[in-house]
Amino acid sequence: MPPAKAPEPRQTLDPEMVAQWLARHPDFFVGREGLLQQLKVPHPDARHGAVSLLQRLVHDLRERAEGAERHLEQLLDSARHNESQYRRTRELILALLEAEDSDALGETLATQLAERFRTQAVALWCAPSLTDCDPAPPQPPRFVLDEASGARLAALLDGRASRCRRLSRTDWKRLLPHIDPPSQAGSCAVTRLTLGEPQGYLILASHDAEHFRASLDTLFTEYLGEVVARLMVAHARPD
Repeated sequence: MPPAKAPEPRQTLDPEMVAQWLARHPDFFVGREGLLQQLKVPHPDARHGAVSLLQRLVHDLRERAEGAERHLEQLLDSARHNESQYRRTRELILALLEAEDSDALGETLATQLAERFRTQAVALWCAPSLTDCDPAPPQPPRFVLDEASGARLAALLDGRASRCRRLSRTDWKRLLPHIDPPSQAGSCAVTRLTLGEPQGYLILASHDAEHFRASLDTLFTEYLGEVVARLMVAHARPD
């Protein structure tokens, strides 16, 4: 008898080649729906083992729908926040425009920021040129900028136009003397007031050391400073 032939080695398909082939033939399963029902794929949660392709597709579609719903809710929350911020800013600016003089401007600024933006303390340090025409000394939260205070405020800004940062008790007592300091360090947003030339500084402060975090954007503070600088200059002009 002739010797028996050795069995041919079993050939296996390369999974990558199969995946590439299916990618080039996306219509392969057309007319082979029964085969689709037999396919098993891993469940996203490994504890559940394998599931049918249909179950996996349903799971993935549900995940996408829930993700889209969360994203839409985030967009709506952002839109509601922006609308609220705009309305509060608009009311603040309109109130500042109605202030009759520089002291009223400072008082209105502090009141509006406290009521609409929960800002605990405000100080407006004005250049001496803006107070020369005042019949009486400025009233808090408005102060005349002196050399020591100007140097400290410039140091807090560290070369920037505006900045959020922590505020020590010592700096609080010096720069916001009309408001009791926190038991420990607070925080502040500082912006330089300029209109052609330096006009002073605006400080918004909180007893909470994390309220004005260094990572916060200062666009609102800068915008407010630009408005306040223009109004201070207007009030300082002789009638």
